[in-house]
Amino acid sequence: MSSVISGLNPGNLWKYFAGMCAIPHQSKNETAIREWLIGLGKERNFEVRTDEVGNVCIAIPATPGYENAPTVVLQGHMDMVCEKNNDTVHDFAKDPIVLVRDGDWIKAKGTTLGADNGIGLAAGLAFLDETDAVHGPLEILATVDEETGLTGAFNLSPELMTGKYLLNLDSEEDGALYVGCAGGADVKINFDVTTAPVRATDKIIDITIKGLMGGHSGLNINENRGNALRILARMLKNLQRQGTEFHLVNIEGGSAHNAIPREATARIAVANENAEKAMQTLNAKWDSVKFEYAKREKNMSVAIEYSNTMIPTAFTRTLTDGIIDVMLMVPNGVLTMSQDIEGLVESSSNLATVKTKDKVLTVHISTRSSVGSVIPEIQETAYIAGLRCGASVEIGQGYPAWQPDMDSPLLKAGIAVFKELFGKDPAIKAIHAGLECGVIGEKYPGMKMLSFGPEIHGAHSPDECVSISTVERFWDYLKALLAAAAQGKL
Repeated sequence: MSSVISGLNPGNLWKYFAGMCAIPHQSKNETAIREWLIGLGKERNFEVRTDEVGNVCIAIPATPGYENAPTVVLQGHMDMVCEKNNDTVHDFAKDPIVLVRDGDWIKAKGTTLGADNGIGLAAGLAFLDETDAVHGPLEILATVDEETGLTGAFNLSPELMTGKYLLNLDSEEDGALYVGCAGGADVKINFDVTTAPVRATDKIIDITIKGLMGGHSGLNINENRGNALRILARMLKNLQRQGTEFHLVNIEGGSAHNAIPREATARIAVANENAEKAMQTLNAKWDSVKFEYAKREKNMSVAIEYSNTMIPTAFTRTLTDGIIDVMLMVPNGVLTMSQDIEGLVESSSNLATVKTKDKVLTVHISTRSSVGSVIPEIQETAYIAGLRCGASVEIGQGYPAWQPDMDSPLLKAGIAVFKELFGKDPAIKAIHAGLECGVIGEKYPGMKMLSFGPEIHGAHSPDECVSISTVERFWDYLKALLAAAAQGKL
C-alpha cells in the first residue's frame, strides 16, 4: 500500500483505490484491471459474472441472517480519463498513478488521479473484506469504457445482475444525492487534409496555448472556464480580419470528448513581409483574451514564436478557412439553464478536440442536455456548420438522460438514513453530466437508482483531487444505507 494513504479510513477502501492506481486503466485499455477484478472475486470463491464487452459483476453474499434482503447493486466504472501536464513524463499505458497528499486532499503527481471513478469502485470492492458491515446480497458492477462512450453500459448483458436497487457511486459532491442526469451525444466534423507548397521565403510561426483549468465538460461547463481551442480559433480569425493571410500547417488540441480543452497548438505559414505584423496581431489578441479570463484562468499562457523547421507544405487556403470557421461556429459552452432546478445547466456543448489522423482532421463536439429533444437541435447546428465549411459530418448515437423519480422508495430511504446519520437533509440534485444510470435504466426497466460520492474536484484534469474526510463520510453513509436496505427499510 502507498505510504501516502497509510492509516487513512476506511482502510479497505483506500487499499483497493491504491490497487487500482497501480494498474493502468485508461479507457479502452482495461484488460489488466478487469483481470484484477475477476481475480479478487475468485480468490474469495465468490460468483463472478462477465459479459462479452468486458463488464464484471462480483456477487457478495449477505451478512448472515440477511440472506432474504433485496439485492443491491453497487456500480462504478473501471476506466479513467488520462490527462497530464506538458512537463510530466508519464505513460498511462504502463506507469502507475503516483499519489500525493496535500492536507485533506489526495491527488496525483502531474496527472489525473482516477478518483473518478476509482474511489466509487473501491468502495464497492471494500465489501469483499468487510466483516462488520450489515448488508443483504450485493452485486459489485464494474463497467468498461464509461469515459469515452458509455460502452459498457450500452452493451450491458441483461443477465449480468439480478438486483432491483442500484447505487451509482460516481458522483462528486459531498452531501448530495443525485436523482437524474443529462443525456448526451457527439458530433465529429471531418476535413480531408489538402495541402499546397510553402514558399521558401515564408515564415513559420508556432502558437502554443496552455495552463488553462480545463475540467469536466459537464460539471464545470457553467464556470466559464477558457476553452483553449476556441481561444486559438479566435486568435487566428482575428489575424485574418486584420488582413494577414496565412496557411495552417497543423492545428490540434484537447484530449477527451468530456474534458474542456486545456491546451491547443497551431503552426502557420506567413509571407515573410507580413510575419512581424502577424506576431504583433497575435500577441495583441492574446492580451485581450487574457484580460477576459484574468479572474478565472490565472495560469493560462501562450508562446508565439518563429520556428526554424523547414515546412514543405501547408493546408490549402480553403481548408485553413474551413477549420477556423467551424471552430468558431459550433456551439460551445452553456446554452440553456433548467427551468425546474435552480442553477442546473440544462443544455451545453463542448468544442472538445481537434486531431489529425490518416490525412483527416476531425473537430469533435460533445453535446449534453437533460431534455432529450434538445440534443438533436444542437447536433444540427454543428452539422450545418460542418457542411457549409466543406467537411463531412458524423452524428453520434448518444445516450439517454436519467429522469428523476422523486417518489422512489430508495430515495426516501436515502434521505432518512442521511438525516439520521448527519443530522440534516441531503441536497437532492440532478447533474449536467452523463451518468450510466440513464443507460442502465433502459436495460433494466423498473430499476430504482441513486447516485452519490465524496467531494472530488478537477475531474478529467491533472488538478483532480479527492477529499479524505468526505471519503470517510461517503463510506459511513454507504454502509448505513445498505444496513437500512437489509433491515427492510426500502
